[in-house]
Amino acid sequence: MHNSEKEKIELEHQAAKLFMRCYERNTGKHIRHIWHNDPIRPDVSCMLEGERLDLEIAHLYGSEEEAMEILGRDLTPITRNVLRSLKEEPADERLLRSLNKILENKSSKQYDSKRVWLVIRNTHPAWSQADIKALEHLITIPVPHAFEKVWILGDIEGKSGIVRLYP
Repeated sequence: MHNSEKEKIELEHQAAKLFMRCYERNTGKHIRHIWHNDPIRPDVSCMLEGERLDLEIAHLYGSEEEAMEILGRDLTPITRNVLRSLKEEPADERLLRSLNKILENKSSKQYDSKRVWLVIRNTHPAWSQADIKALEHLITIPVPHAFEKVWILGDIEGKSGIVRLYP
């Protein structure tokens, strides 16, 4: 397994754990046991009140260049220039565009699963749960899609909790 694949799985597990903690705190329902799945299944499976639930995990970075910055990569001069120009664009427009792009990409996928929730983890330090809530009415979730529910973790550490985007 490559380091990038290991890192991806680690990020997915962190996001799933944070989501499960927030969900349990909000609802009082027990959600436990994480295991990783093969690509035809959603990323992570867990047990929600004794029933299997699959979680498809996505990370909201803004752009590839911002992902590199957030993940602490060495940045080339070209990447730095892209980041500079991105910072001039209104943050809420970039948030909405990035979020809608994830939803569009994920909605076209099919999963070998009875129940799938999409969990999007916001990693961008400039965007907050409040920003996401303010744009809720503009978020487009394409139909059809495979998700019973769509959630977003408001920040990288899950401190601001979760917001349900669908239904």
